[in-house]
Amino acid sequence: MSEQDGDDDDDDTFVRITVDPTAELSELFDDLEGMLKNGDVIAALTLRQINSSLALLAVHALRAYLDGRKADAVEDFATVAEEIRARLEISAGDPPGNGGSKPG
Repeated sequence: MSEQDGDDDDDDTFVRITVDPTAELSELFDDLEGMLKNGDVIAALTLRQINSSLALLAVHALRAYLDGRKADAVEDFATVAEEIRARLEISAGDPPGNGGSKPG
């Protein structure tokens, strides 16, 4: 950056750049939601005892949070946490995972 009139503290020469990732985040969430609705992905997650519906709700919660809809985010995140906790308690003797029941 060059000096103007010997003053290197000239703040008006700076250009404020703002970033709005709204469109990119929306596309990312759309892709992720599509993946979590894909039968092959659901089957692969189920084998790992991961409930794709809960994962989808977690995505919705994060989308709501990033959109500034904090009350919706809190409700959805709380539901996801409660469900995962309940499934862990049910499957305490099962291998690690958060599904709650073995596929089969």
